[in-house]
Amino acid sequence: MMSLDLHPVFRNNRDIELAMRQFLFRASHAGVPVAEIIPGKGSGRLRDRVLAFLDQKHIRRLYVRREVDTKNSGRVLVYFS
Repeated sequence: MMSLDLHPVFRNNRDIELAMRQFLFRASHAGVPVAEIIPGKGSGRLRDRVLAFLDQKHIRRLYVRREVDTKNSGRVLVYFS
């Protein structure tokens, strides 16, 4: 499973989007079935930004589904075909 921790870049909006975009392309081309993005628990604002990013139409084409981990709300799982 591939993993992206957003803690090091959480203050810079452009860095967050760039990191997520690059990560999703790498994960989809690597053929992994599941990848995780870790925004952390905190206030949930970063998680909401991650989910909004993943819900964009052009990003949505890269994966099959996404969900917030039921056991750890600071982790978003992205499933590929």
